Amino acid sequence: MHMHKYYEINEKGNNICCKVYYREKSVAQKAVLFCTGFAGHRDNGAAEKFAENVLSKYKDVIVIVFNWPAHGNDVKKKLNLEDCTVYLECVIEDMKARFGVTELYSYATSFGGYLILKYISEHGNPFRKISLRCPAVYMYDVLTRSIMKNDEYDRIMKGKEVLVGFDRKIIVTRALLEELQANDIRKRDFLGFADDILILHGTKDEVVPFESCREFAENNVIELIPVENADHRFQNPACMSLANKHTLQFFGIQ
Repeated sequence: MHMHKYYEINEKGNNICCKVYYREKSVAQKAVLFCTGFAGHRDNGAAEKFAENVLSKYKDVIVIVFNWPAHGNDVKKKLNLEDCTVYLECVIEDMKARFGVTELYSYATSFGGYLILKYISEHGNPFRKISLRCPAVYMYDVLTRSIMKNDEYDRIMKGKEVLVGFDRKIIVTRALLEELQANDIRKRDFLGFADDILILHGTKDEVVPFESCREFAENNVIELIPVENADHRFQNPACMSLANKHTLQFFGIQ
């Protein structure tokens, strides 16, 4: 039986909302941390689909999803990169302590992929393997060119706080844009991590340009699998199941 439950991490003055998918009556040894994209949340449909896939095959694996700062029902009002790092660190430590898992993996999409890459370049890699689906390697560009609409950029530059996003929206400030510009991970070196990273990218991605990712992968000798005709959200179920299949193969979970 596949189950899920909600829980919260109260650490360092933060309240992080999480969700764990698990199999009943089994002891977890491995955990996959699923990191959602911009304006995503812990009830993410793609995460649920992936968790079902994992739990139908393996009994000692759990899948964990959490809300980034200012995402979903998180209490923070504004998003900044420092909080994202703190959340990631807290969730990683808590996974090990709470569930007693010894092997960690990460499957991250879009903005979540950007944050995972930023994290490992600053703190080292706690994961055995990382699969990135359409990571926003230049998040500043993705936010200002693909996600923002009409005059949103101009209003933010004038000091206004603007709600930006998809079905759910996030307050974007000038400070966040400046932070993203200053933290361009394309300028960082990931060669030392390359063997443990896989990138999957849709050739019809309308949010994160396929070329930007291909270039990033080439520069860092990271394996990239193009998924023909997949859009940013991999809305075609066949594309999504292909991405999940490649991810699990790459993780090599026994």
